Amino acid sequence: MLPGAEITAVDASAGMLRRAAEKTWPARVGFAQAAVEDLAGAGVRGPYDAVFAAYLFRNVTDPDRALATVHGLLAPGGRLAVHEYLLSGRAVHRMVWTAVCAGIVLPAATLLGDGALYRHLWRSVVDFDTAPRFAARVRTAGFTRVRVLPLPGWQTGIAHTVVAERAGRRTEDTR
Repeated sequence: MLPGAEITAVDASAGMLRRAAEKTWPARVGFAQAAVEDLAGAGVRGPYDAVFAAYLFRNVTDPDRALATVHGLLAPGGRLAVHEYLLSGRAVHRMVWTAVCAGIVLPAATLLGDGALYRHLWRSVVDFDTAPRFAARVRTAGFTRVRVLPLPGWQTGIAHTVVAERAGRRTEDTR
């Protein structure tokens, strides 16, 4: 963490925040429970130098509205990093994702009592944007310098990190 940096961790899940808060954090780390659609209501207003979102956009009703909200939270020149299951658009990657889910993830999750949750995971990835489509969505939301970075290993073509910037000049006085 950079000296003087403040971090606000946000999640809609009270359980996820409880688990995170059980760890030791510097005083400059705060937590807020809110859905992306109600960040302002939870006191999350920005401007922030960076926003990191993991597994968010394919799980909201209106990803374009969520991207607009995130864009509005960033200071000019602020950076966005989105880690997400985004298929490449190539049939082989969809086949690998489906085979891993059908052959390993779903049977194990069903045995553990979480079958419905992991069926949702499989379906949400198949039904959501491809990586190129999500990158276009990010550009449409007003972000610049959009890049799609694939994860290595068996997840290549299945999971990506998308990085982008809010246009404008960076300032030193933002959070």
